[in-house]
Amino acid sequence: MSITYTIISFIIALGILITFHEFGHYLVARWNGVKVLRFCIGFGQPIFRRRWGKDQTEWVIAAIPLGGYVKMLDENEGKVAPEDLPRSFNRQPVARRFAIVAAGPIANFLLAIVLYWLLFILGVNGMKPVLGPVEPATPAAYAKFETGETIVSIENESVASWQDARWTLLRYAIDQSANVKVQTVNKNGEINWRQLDLSHIDPDKLNENFLGMIGLNSYQPTVKPIIAQVMVDGAGYHAGLLAGDEILTINDIEIQTWMDIVQEIRTNPERTLELEILRDHQVIALAITPEAATENGKQVGKVGIAPVINQAEFDELMVTVSYPPGKAIQKAIEKTWETTTLTFQMLSKMITGDVSWKNVSGPISIADYAGQSAQMGLVSYLAFLALISVSIGVLNLLPIPILDGGHLMFYLIEMIRGAPLSDKIILIGQKIGLTMLFTLMVFAIYNDINRLITG
Repeated sequence: MSITYTIISFIIALGILITFHEFGHYLVARWNGVKVLRFCIGFGQPIFRRRWGKDQTEWVIAAIPLGGYVKMLDENEGKVAPEDLPRSFNRQPVARRFAIVAAGPIANFLLAIVLYWLLFILGVNGMKPVLGPVEPATPAAYAKFETGETIVSIENESVASWQDARWTLLRYAIDQSANVKVQTVNKNGEINWRQLDLSHIDPDKLNENFLGMIGLNSYQPTVKPIIAQVMVDGAGYHAGLLAGDEILTINDIEIQTWMDIVQEIRTNPERTLELEILRDHQVIALAITPEAATENGKQVGKVGIAPVINQAEFDELMVTVSYPPGKAIQKAIEKTWETTTLTFQMLSKMITGDVSWKNVSGPISIADYAGQSAQMGLVSYLAFLALISVSIGVLNLLPIPILDGGHLMFYLIEMIRGAPLSDKIILIGQKIGLTMLFTLMVFAIYNDINRLITG
């Protein structure tokens, strides 16, 4: 995936999410009669500028697409003509100011609902939650899960795919819940209830292979060690491998499945391996040196060969989850609510120290996710947009001065006191908020860079 593709996907995502957020502020301001001077997407040098409407609002797109703002008429920011005073933001009752500021995050939540609604109508593809080998000495092993079982429900919540299973279990893991009830069905149709203890899951590793930590793996059909395709000019091509060859041993290690081949090749970059292959009923010895390639900062071996795949077996494991429009809107609201509450839970546990700040992602990681999801198709990209839209909504509701949530906090205090806070206190709060936001951004970028270095 090219850097250009990633950057374009990232910019499009930010453009959509920021525009909806700021449009929420804009619409509610207009509905309440407040004069809007400027609607700006991005910061820095304007690359597009135009005035429209009765109020000649200035519409701007700036060069750095990492935010935006709606500038309203306000006596705190300059002189206001006497005839415009009733339309000044600061002259509005506190309830109206509260509504205007809250409209931005609410717009992000509404956008997430619309996106999830589209997803549930279009259908989300995934793998059926059929269990592969259960890792020993893990919660799944202690709960006596067995290979071939299919997860049907978790705490009476129906599960249709591995995405559903991971999401539901993650919610309980964040609460460090013990003995989560999981219903499975085996190949004979027998129903089992498993008590899965999630209380000892390391909260620092929730962003990693979460299901793997529990001991759950998805079932994969056995792929035989038979070559279907050899890439021209790859290491396999130069070693003399041909389509139809069956690999029997690598360095005298018996090969049972294609994954055995992958394991040996990936762990031996630029090291010569001795192969025994079966070709036309004859055993042939070949030597091959895997080429070195870098993945997530680590060197792995590659030889440019692909296996024979029984597509029907893989298709049988796939499922498409979709709903009619009426049911889809209900599921979309539920999904947005679950995502919002889960995000707040994660943040609260970070503040209390129960979950590591290593789980915070910054612009580099988000850009990478944007590129990956866009490459996977429209459905994946819409799911990414919905998730980030919720995250932006939650972030802006945090009671940090300079964010929407900080302004809402000041307005709540004003409602309780019957008078606004002094300009001095608000200024001190804004300085504190700016420091907090800068610190959070430093943490996020550090985590991004650390993930790139450590893979």
